[in-house]
Amino acid sequence: MKWKHILTNHNETSERHSDEQLKSRYYKTTQSTALQVVKEMFEQMDGCRIVAISEERGEMSVSLTKGKKAFIVVTVISVRPFETAIDFSVTTETTWLPVDFGFSRQLIIRLYDELAKRLTYIGSGIYGEYE
Repeated sequence: MKWKHILTNHNETSERHSDEQLKSRYYKTTQSTALQVVKEMFEQMDGCRIVAISEERGEMSVSLTKGKKAFIVVTVISVRPFETAIDFSVTTETTWLPVDFGFSRQLIIRLYDELAKRLTYIGSGIYGEYE
């Protein structure tokens, strides 16, 4: 893990991320099912409030209001029938310094761990180069 992932108040996943744990993850499901599963996951999490959902765009905004405050944007994209990518962008609200000491990164990892219990994981990283 690199210092830049700790000394920031923002982390997000992407196809070619240098941190293996922050690479886009793919699941064997449809976009609408994935969005519904993500919605249910946040509804069941203590201290989470869904701010907005755009089913057409496959996006959801979530506010974490208990403990450390954070704003989460989830993007759900269908890449093929029954192959859907889910990405997270997390920004932590900090008081003094724009640093959350890895909280945003750890939150993304925990969200992916929870999704793995609910959806069939296919792989991560650059599409077609699954693990």
